[in-house]
Amino acid sequence: MNRGQSFLLLLMGSVALLTLFVILPFVEYVIASAILAFVLYPFHRRLTRWLRTRVSERFGEMLSALTLILSAIVAVILPLAYISWVFVRDLTAIAAGETAIDVAAIEAEIAALTGQDPEIGELLQTVGELLVQTLFGGFSGVLNTAIRASVGLSLALFLVYYTLIDGPAFVKWIRDSSPLPPDVTADLVDRTHVMTRGVVIGHISVALLQALVAGLGLWAAGIPNVVFWTFVMAVLALLPLIGAFFVWGPAAAYLVIVDQVTAGIFLAAYGVAVIAMVDNYARPLVIDQQAHLNPAIILLGVFGGIYSVGFTGLFVGPIVIGVLAATLETFREDYDAI
Repeated sequence: MNRGQSFLLLLMGSVALLTLFVILPFVEYVIASAILAFVLYPFHRRLTRWLRTRVSERFGEMLSALTLILSAIVAVILPLAYISWVFVRDLTAIAAGETAIDVAAIEAEIAALTGQDPEIGELLQTVGELLVQTLFGGFSGVLNTAIRASVGLSLALFLVYYTLIDGPAFVKWIRDSSPLPPDVTADLVDRTHVMTRGVVIGHISVALLQALVAGLGLWAAGIPNVVFWTFVMAVLALLPLIGAFFVWGPAAAYLVIVDQVTAGIFLAAYGVAVIAMVDNYARPLVIDQQAHLNPAIILLGVFGGIYSVGFTGLFVGPIVIGVLAATLETFREDYDAI
């Protein structure tokens, strides 16, 4: 390696570090925009083909991207923003010691059964304070997080637009610029695509579906703070079989404790007959069998992602681990002899 090449590599590394420093405050939104563009791209490709027969090729591509972004805002971003707002509102209320749960009834029932005097209210408040501190850096960080999320969301929408337009060219550039042999590069790109699709469309979509179904059951049974608990179940549902049960199971017991026996029995029966069946049948049908990731690894990615980058870590964490798995698998198969 001559001096010119060494200097160029040093310059590339320095500029890469500076670029990371510049985008670091919004790196989760950059990654989230890439994920959203990944999900929308198959629709973009079909819609672009349909529009090309009616308008010019370039205008059809631009119109397709704008249409899909507006659709994503209405169908995904606005509902997610509302759910996030309700989640933050209820979480801060719990951390402040305010909850719609009949804590006194639960404490009285436990005291009658065990002879102990539990402090359920203080326990809930402590857990709420811990979550607020972990997710937002304390109460003062909630407003800063909201402002930063608004700016980051605007940036993400612009990035989604340009990723849909120029994404294929970027992937081609990666293939052409990769120092790996072309067949190894193609294998790595294909594995990364399959793994990402398996995580996003498989594990996460099934978890969100199960949480939504369970949330409807909680709402029908009259459980307070339904949106908050639905969000919690969306995370726990990534753990197969028993994930969402950690919420709807105690919720059914809570209803029985507060003398709403009929509602409690309904929720328990609904959980066994409907919520559990979503996990048992939807997961094998939806998840691409080529994406072999242990659910425990997915759960680790979810919690680690949320802790590291906030709400978007729900998606970012599992995908990062999935890409690592795809890279290791490619290395194992293509460089097995090393």
